[in-house]
Amino acid sequence: MSGKSFSNKVVFISGASSGIGAATAIEFTKEGANVVINGRNETKLKNVYKQCEAFGKKPLIIKADISKDEEAKAAIDETIKTFGKLDVLVNNAGFSRSGSILDGNLIASYDEIMATNVRGAMHLTALAAPHLIKTKGNIINISSVAGTAVPLLPQFISYCVSKAALDHFTRCSALELSKHGIRVNTVSPGPVTTDFQINAGIKDIMVDRTIPTALNRVSESIEIADVILFLASDKAKAITGSNYVSDNGFLLVN
Repeated sequence: MSGKSFSNKVVFISGASSGIGAATAIEFTKEGANVVINGRNETKLKNVYKQCEAFGKKPLIIKADISKDEEAKAAIDETIKTFGKLDVLVNNAGFSRSGSILDGNLIASYDEIMATNVRGAMHLTALAAPHLIKTKGNIINISSVAGTAVPLLPQFISYCVSKAALDHFTRCSALELSKHGIRVNTVSPGPVTTDFQINAGIKDIMVDRTIPTALNRVSESIEIADVILFLASDKAKAITGSNYVSDNGFLLVN
């Protein structure tokens, strides 16, 4: 991207306090967008704010837990009140909690994960859709190769199920919203260097286990942000209902 290709576009990013969400916020800011950064950790959001501000635009911080209906609605309402429109919704908020069939934590992990990873994304989509219709905007859902691959460890079952659900929600919503000119797509990262495992409280679960990829590397968040910006741009105007995998060939060898 170049030449401020998102000049004055309004972009709402959930889960923007770190990792892929934070990198995406910075890249959209570089391209001239008015960015809304949403998350639950105000300290981390302020850090992302400073990084965006360095490129000449101040993002709007909205501290909200999108798994709570009233907070999700307030977040979209505040976006429209501030900027008057919405052009791009990035459903990036997501996390994992350990729980397998036999360890007794399956349903607890499922309920907590689905509330944010699927229900939260579906609710934000429903709230944003009337505004995106007006701008002929688009939606990018951040999924994972976990939506396709069977987990390396059973503790990730609920996370994998949530991403498979999000993938199919992309296809369903893409068809419904297509008649209004709204595109909906998925980006599915493979292994990415973020604080995802720490946030999930499972930082020790992958100790001494290397995650194999065909290219023998792990991505940085900005690589995923680049795919998101492409899909949000006019260069992708024919693309909807698609799942863009950026995994260094993880699915080829797993």
